[in-house]
Amino acid sequence: MPIKVQSNLPAIKVLESENIFVMPNEVALRQDIRPLKILILNLMPTKITTETQLLRLLGNSPLQVDIELLQMASHTSKNTSPHHLTTFYKTFDQVREDTFDGMIITGAPVEQLPFEEVDYWDELCEIMEWSKRNVYSTFHICWGAQAGLYYHYGIEKYQLPKKLSGIYTHRVLMPHHPLMRGFDDSFKIPHSRYTGVREEDIRRHLGLEILAVSEEAGVSVITNKSGRQVFITGHAEYDRDTLANEYYRDLSKGIGPELPCNYFPNDDASLTPPMVWRSNATLFYTNWLNYFVYQATPYDLHDLLVKYPH
Repeated sequence: MPIKVQSNLPAIKVLESENIFVMPNEVALRQDIRPLKILILNLMPTKITTETQLLRLLGNSPLQVDIELLQMASHTSKNTSPHHLTTFYKTFDQVREDTFDGMIITGAPVEQLPFEEVDYWDELCEIMEWSKRNVYSTFHICWGAQAGLYYHYGIEKYQLPKKLSGIYTHRVLMPHHPLMRGFDDSFKIPHSRYTGVREEDIRRHLGLEILAVSEEAGVSVITNKSGRQVFITGHAEYDRDTLANEYYRDLSKGIGPELPCNYFPNDDASLTPPMVWRSNATLFYTNWLNYFVYQATPYDLHDLLVKYPH
C-alpha cells in the first residue's frame, strides 16, 4: 500500500531503503482513487522511531493510505524537537471536524500512573469519545489498549509483579476471526510493560471477544464484535533492537532490569536478537486494514456521522 506522507518526513529514507512504497503528496494527487485516511495518535516519546515502525506495517497492501499524525496539545514532548512536531503533527482541534477510516493509538510509558493522573488523560478521553463517531475502526496498542479498555468498558489495569519484557508465544483462540486469518495456531510478538488486564474482566463484557492469549503475557488480542475497536496489549510494531535499546537504557539509569525473555540468543546481551515476529506484525496490520477498514468503511466518510452508529 503506498503511504502518502509529507515529502520530507524523516521516516521516508528508511522505508525507501527497505523497498516500501512511500508516495509524496504531489504524486498521490494524480491518482484517481480515494485513499484510506488513517490517523496516528503517537504517544510514544521516541516519535520518529514509532512513525517509522507503524508506516512500515501500513505500507504492505495495494491501496493508498493517507496518514495524519496527531500529538497531544496538553502534553509537551521532551524527546522530539518542536520543529518536527509543528512540521508533521496536528492537534486534536485541527482534526476534530474530520472523519477517518482508521486510527491508531500507540502505547506510552505511563502505565504505572493511574489513568487520571496522566497529564493528557482528559484530552485523550475526548479523542476516544470523538473516535466513536468520526473513526470507523480504532487500533489500540499496549498502554493505548489499556486506556481504551478502561475508558470504553471500565476495565482496570493491574500492576504486574515485575516488568513484562520479551518475545512471547500467543495461542489463537478464534482462528476464523478476520483479524486472525492467515495466522498459525501460535505466533510471537514483543511485550514491554509493567501492567496488564485480566481475562475474567474482559469476558464479563459480551461485546468483547478475546482472539489470542499467552500463558506468560496474558490476554493479547481483543476486539469488540463490530471490529471498530481493536486492542493489542503487546508491541507487534517493534524493531529487532527496540527491546535491547530499552534494556540498555534501563541499565544506564541504574534500574537493574532483567534480560528480556526469549530475546537474546542464549540470554547473551552481546548477541543480535533474531527477528521472529515481523510476518505476524505485518499480518495483524494487513488484516486490520483489509477487513476492518477498507472493506467496511463507507466511500463517503461523512456517512460515518449519520449511518454507522458505534
